[in-house]
Amino acid sequence: MWERQHELAAEKIYKMCSELGGFFLKVAQVVGRPDLAPAAWVRRLVPLCDQAPATPYDDVQLLIEKDFGRRVDDLFETFDVNPLGSASIAQVHRARLRGDKNDVAVKVQHPGVQNLMMTDLRNLQAFCLFLQKTDIRFDFGSVMNEMAKQIGYEFDFSREAEAMEKIRHFLHENNKKSPVLVPRVIRDMVTRRVLVMEYIHGIPILKLDDEMAIRGINAGGKMAAAAKQNILKSLTFAYGQMILKSGFFHADPHPGNILICRGSEVGLLDYGQVKDLPDELRLGYANLVIAITDNDPARVIESYRELGIVTITKCENEEQEMLRLAQTMFDSKLPPGVEQLQPFSEESSIKKIAVQGFPEELFSVLRTVHLLRGLSLGLGISYSCAEQWRPIAEDALRRAGRLKKDREMIKSRKLSTFRRTLRRR
Repeated sequence: MWERQHELAAEKIYKMCSELGGFFLKVAQVVGRPDLAPAAWVRRLVPLCDQAPATPYDDVQLLIEKDFGRRVDDLFETFDVNPLGSASIAQVHRARLRGDKNDVAVKVQHPGVQNLMMTDLRNLQAFCLFLQKTDIRFDFGSVMNEMAKQIGYEFDFSREAEAMEKIRHFLHENNKKSPVLVPRVIRDMVTRRVLVMEYIHGIPILKLDDEMAIRGINAGGKMAAAAKQNILKSLTFAYGQMILKSGFFHADPHPGNILICRGSEVGLLDYGQVKDLPDELRLGYANLVIAITDNDPARVIESYRELGIVTITKCENEEQEMLRLAQTMFDSKLPPGVEQLQPFSEESSIKKIAVQGFPEELFSVLRTVHLLRGLSLGLGISYSCAEQWRPIAEDALRRAGRLKKDREMIKSRKLSTFRRTLRRR
């Protein structure tokens, strides 16, 4: 009975998001996650990551010709009329520049989408003010302010091109082989609304199981599980380096932005949402990663203070609930005993602990981790990014001269706990 009800609800949400467009397509990306929604919702909403309603080709042609001042036929030897994919802000076409042998990807902004999206965001900000008055006690205001700022950046493709080149350079400089493939920007072929880049051959991660079936591989077998594990390992390792070592990172790893290429290499697309994390937050998050992997509630609370996360709680087992909240918010692996996020459940950490202050600039880290969680669960793998990121976090703290001091604090804290235990006896 419930499965049928979920299917009906999913169809209604799909139609609403498709028809309204704008920010509601991003809502579909968030809601359609396996750690948050029923399977029927995920199946119906996930396609909106890269199969949203497209702009007609005539409008695409007019926009390109207006921005470059030349006819499409003069710029491109071939140009596929049907887009490879379409999302909330833009769609991408496969093409080939005149005088070149390699294909390119042409990202074109949907006309009028900026005004529509920003109107949606203003309405959502008003709704969040109401939501804060319910028993979900979270600083939604800070989250919405950061979201509005980040989405505003997405409309400038020149900024995106710079971010793409910066991340591509960083990953190549810090690895013998980059853990993910980042498209190369085609010089002199970028405007605020059009971005031409290297075309990366691959299949969308959403179609990975279908591709395995075509090749006669059991999607639920050991070979498939090993391939999926390697895909997640490469992707999350790249994010660990970007967030904890650089602080400048791609902040939108939803399924529509990930390709699986030859040899299980991962292609990471769409650099409209990037974040440059201040050092104090980068190092504070490194400290939190270590606290999560150590299952250390006291260090979690210290990390919250350092990051500027303000919490109020009167629940029993306060320290353990703080740890569960950290695991829920900042690790891709759900806390023990939790199969799906239930923010309105009485047992939810978000219901038990009021998050009254949340730093706006940390929202992109939170969103990235939750999208990585959705990916891992969608692939059928429970995967902890915090565990993988621990060595990177330790290295970041060591370089900042903080690791030795942190270890001394841990020893002191453990000694104090031991002494209190003895006194009780």
